[in-house]
Amino acid sequence: WYFYQDGTIQLEVKLTGIISNGAVPPGEKPRWGDLVAPQVYGPIHQHFFNVRLDMLVDGLRNSVYEVNTVADPPGPENPHESAFHTEAVLLRSEAEAQRILDPLAGRFWKIVNPSVLNLLGEPVGYKLVPGENVLPFAGPGASVTRRAGFMTRHLWVTRYDPRERYAAGDYPNQHPGGGGLPGYVRDDAPLENTDVVVWYTFGAHHVVRPEDWPVMPVTYIGFSLKPVGFFDRNPAL
Repeated sequence: WYFYQDGTIQLEVKLTGIISNGAVPPGEKPRWGDLVAPQVYGPIHQHFFNVRLDMLVDGLRNSVYEVNTVADPPGPENPHESAFHTEAVLLRSEAEAQRILDPLAGRFWKIVNPSVLNLLGEPVGYKLVPGENVLPFAGPGASVTRRAGFMTRHLWVTRYDPRERYAAGDYPNQHPGGGGLPGYVRDDAPLENTDVVVWYTFGAHHVVRPEDWPVMPVTYIGFSLKPVGFFDRNPAL
């Protein structure tokens, strides 16, 4: 975790180690991976992480918005076709708050406290800024997908429940599937102006290379929480 003077909170996960390598006959090119040394290949694979963020933005009563950037259509108000704006959509329930990244829309999520206003009359808030990410390539019937269903969404939001602690459930190796977040949101609890928990899933997609052998260099992945109207001016001044 990194804590910056401008109010930003950053999580950085560092991945390294020895890849799970295999052997191939001379002259053969593996289909499900790449060669890292003569007759040695590393399989393409993914690592998924999920963080449980019990948000308390200046109090217990929070709401979550999805924010996208939209280009204005050409016309009298946009004669040079260079105007664009943001649109924020309130995620009102647990069913609505199962979201996927959209980097082409500059998508981020904002957690605000509607009952606390800043100097400009806007709700104080923090935004979740995604970093590198991916979705699983394993199919819906795969054991890992059934037991770690949280991987299928980048963002989940739930109403606070002290029993809901783990994205994959309490015993992911024992249950047949559907535990954790897919089960937590089944009741579709309302999320507006209440005690919310934000769950963020981020995946590292590893197509191996010779430089990863015999010990791979460090790969970085994570996300940031940035103040958006939480302060009345730059707190680092």
